[in-house]
Amino acid sequence: MTHLPRPYAVPTVQISNNRVIVTEWRFAPGAETGWHVHEHDYVVVPQTYGVLQLETLEGTKTVPLVAGQSYARSVGVQHNVINPTDHEVVFIEIEVR
Repeated sequence: MTHLPRPYAVPTVQISNNRVIVTEWRFAPGAETGWHVHEHDYVVVPQTYGVLQLETLEGTKTVPLVAGQSYARSVGVQHNVINPTDHEVVFIEIEVR
């Protein structure tokens, strides 16, 4: 059985200056970011309800998204973010330089 590659989530940088990077992320059903390491502390502001699946070095976990309920993470986070739902998921990511 062949595993088809997932589509990629679509990032749109809204602001990038010497203090912050603000990016809107849109995940179609099944879309992923691909593995990456965060180079800055960051805040995520969900724009939609849903869940995300996080592939990490420690394993896979599912986390809920609540529109408007922000959360923060520290520099160095390494993961692949996947939308396992059947609807689009959108969030704003604010990285602090």
